[in-house]
Amino acid sequence: MVRLAALLWLCAAWGAEAQCRLALAVGIDISSSVDAEEDRLQRQGLARALGSDAVRRAALALSGEPVALAVFEWSGRWQQDLILDWTFLRTDADITAAADIIARSQRSYQDFPTAAGYALGYASGLLARAPVCLFRTLDLSGDGVNNDGFPPNLAYQNFDFDGVTVNGLPITGHDDTVVTFYANDILHGPGAFYEVADGFDDFERAMRTKLEREMGVLTLGEAQ
Repeated sequence: MVRLAALLWLCAAWGAEAQCRLALAVGIDISSSVDAEEDRLQRQGLARALGSDAVRRAALALSGEPVALAVFEWSGRWQQDLILDWTFLRTDADITAAADIIARSQRSYQDFPTAAGYALGYASGLLARAPVCLFRTLDLSGDGVNNDGFPPNLAYQNFDFDGVTVNGLPITGHDDTVVTFYANDILHGPGAFYEVADGFDDFERAMRTKLEREMGVLTLGEAQ
């Protein structure tokens, strides 16, 4: 009840013009280190995580204050493609439809490196055209460190991330330094956190945990 009352107060105080409580952009890694089976595990894992009971409850926690979701894939400097454009998750049917689009999607690129800075730049533009929401969050996942183009710190210096929280989902197995990279270079903004996937087989579990936390109703202290 405290968590619900806190967010209702925030909505009343700040949300007169807001269309939603959270704009959430999710980026999945399709760099060359991700093989076909690992790509399948990401897409199906994200779709199943989104459609899980726990995430549905979190997304639909406040009637009239929906989550807006967008999903994209990323790898090299110019290899970012939209999978799901901004979609309001107002009902169970909205969530099912979004999960179905993700599950049926196919990767656009196969053989490009890991340009995390460029992925952040793309996400900044995506968030800039998001619906007007109380909060904006980027959820970036991947199995490796930046090895192409400018690094994340330059992305944060040169793109608009004002008021944006960037969370990470590092996937272990390919690069021993991936967790450290996400902790030190990707996390950004108030309340940023990461959830580790122990290999691609664990991606669905990690994504479910992460989405539930991101979409869940904030306490007043967390929101401030």
